[in-house]
Amino acid sequence: MKHLNVRLPMYFIGLFVMTVGIALSVKSNLGVSPVSSIPYTITCVWGLEMGKATILFHITLVLIQLLLLRKNFKLVQLLQIPVGIVFGYFTTFCNYMVSFLSSPDNMLIRIIMLFASTLFIAFGIFLYLPTDLIPLAGEGCMQAVSTVTHIEFSKVKISFDCAMVLVSALTCLAILHSLGSVGIGTIIAAVLVGTLVGLINRAFAKQRDQLLGKTTETVSPVTEATSHYIHRNCA
Repeated sequence: MKHLNVRLPMYFIGLFVMTVGIALSVKSNLGVSPVSSIPYTITCVWGLEMGKATILFHITLVLIQLLLLRKNFKLVQLLQIPVGIVFGYFTTFCNYMVSFLSSPDNMLIRIIMLFASTLFIAFGIFLYLPTDLIPLAGEGCMQAVSTVTHIEFSKVKISFDCAMVLVSALTCLAILHSLGSVGIGTIIAAVLVGTLVGLINRAFAKQRDQLLGKTTETVSPVTEATSHYIHRNCA
């Protein structure tokens, strides 16, 4: 694959920037983004460190892909597991870094942290997604569901996010008697992240794609489907 010396660093920088955003959303205590709601719920309910919960969640999603796709499951998709492990360790590190910040009592500061988190997550997606390397297990699972059910990826994405938020909310309500990982920040992230990706993409996509040499390269199916989702809902 051409320009791998650019793609790989951009890929991992994008993943790391996303985890900075996740850590800030956790610190704001206003609710995390839908894709992080399950791991954070595991942390809130069972006390498992969030990075480890993230790794466990990614492994589970890969197993779901294996069950759904069966003989159509490709060995390369197993690489989502080591990527999930890296993502989990990034999450652990970023949560550790923000732990040095004092927990904000001021609602304005918490809201600022929440909006900063959405910006970091959006910028991370902007960097990581177009590299056309290994998708995160969440996107891989959504694509598997789309392939098996023949439902449009964007609709699967919306249903998947809603299902994760619902499971998180019900679990926290049943065990903690609170919404736990779900809050106003979850709704804001669900709406705003895609919008910010669209804005950043319109402003800087040309420069990014020149670095990636994407003018003549083929976009992977998962990336193409996710990109179509972003453009339809955010551009």
